[in-house]
Amino acid sequence: ALALAAFAVGTAEFIIAGLLPMLAADLSVSIPTAGLLVSGYALSVAIGGPILALLTAHLPRRPMILTMVALYAVGHVLCALAPNYTILLIARILVALTHGLFFGNATIAAANVVPFERRGSAISIVLAGVPLANLLGVPFGAAIGHWLGWRASFWGVAALAAIALVAIALTLPRIEEDTAAPIPWRAQVKVLFRHEIALSYLALFLFLIGTLAFNTFQVPFLINMTGIPEAGTPPYLFAYGAGAIVGIILGGRLADWKLMPSMVGAAFAYAAVSGAILMFMHSAVGMFVVMVLLGAIVYIFTVPPQTRIVHHSAGAPTLAATFIATAFNLGYALGALVGAVLLTEGFGYPSLSVVGVIAGIAAGAVSLWSWRLDRR
Repeated sequence: ALALAAFAVGTAEFIIAGLLPMLAADLSVSIPTAGLLVSGYALSVAIGGPILALLTAHLPRRPMILTMVALYAVGHVLCALAPNYTILLIARILVALTHGLFFGNATIAAANVVPFERRGSAISIVLAGVPLANLLGVPFGAAIGHWLGWRASFWGVAALAAIALVAIALTLPRIEEDTAAPIPWRAQVKVLFRHEIALSYLALFLFLIGTLAFNTFQVPFLINMTGIPEAGTPPYLFAYGAGAIVGIILGGRLADWKLMPSMVGAAFAYAAVSGAILMFMHSAVGMFVVMVLLGAIVYIFTVPPQTRIVHHSAGAPTLAATFIATAFNLGYALGALVGAVLLTEGFGYPSLSVVGVIAGIAAGAVSLWSWRLDRR
């Protein structure tokens, strides 16, 4: 049920990219202006989520999850009904405020309703909604938008969120922490500076810079470097998505088995696969295999640091988990910017995979540092 809500949230976050030309034309704004619907959403998640987490830390978790999903559904009704660009942007910002708080509460809830040794698997099931959104929700949502108009895509997200709301209400049990007493915000903020948490944020952030530097421009990379026609790129994107589904489930199992070795290993494996792009970028078959491996490794890595944060977040679990979305969105934003700057300055598409190599090594080094602090 929580994964279905995550699927709705993930679809809504990324679907705008496939609807930008249509939105811009219908609302009489430029493409760059319409693009603020993406960056405005990301900034609202990164900044607004932690603030709301501080303000709501003492509230019962199950009602908070239900409230966030309900607001997400209502917010997308507002998006679908928006009469102009300004109202649509405001509606997007408002629904984005529920994004981080939903994921923060949902990951803690998933971890708390299973035995301790199954936490990684439970968290990975919830998070599986995001790669599923990229694999299925975004392309199908965009297709619906082109068929019935962009407003239909927002109605679809609202319907998905409503179905998830009913499913969560029927299945999610009461969480033990529902009776938690209010915690001073200074004490909550101090929790974020535990090395297990702070270094996990840093590792995620560095890792995602490399991931988004390549992923943002993966279609033109395939066209220009591999020689794939634009119409032939969707199978490669589906290959990445299929690898991601396998990777996130495997990442949960690995986090439950050997958390820190899997976190370190996945980071360095990502550096190796990014290096393999340079070797196989002119081979259609080779790049297809690389895309599967890339999707799997990216999502294998994302589960252990999130599980680690949940393990060590006593005192401010909601704030700590909500900051995960902040790390993700800041990594997304900087990664896309790094990729754009490299291409603008003439370094060429191969430089994007070099960023992946550097980011994987950096994330692995930070993970090793954190692991060494554990052992010390």
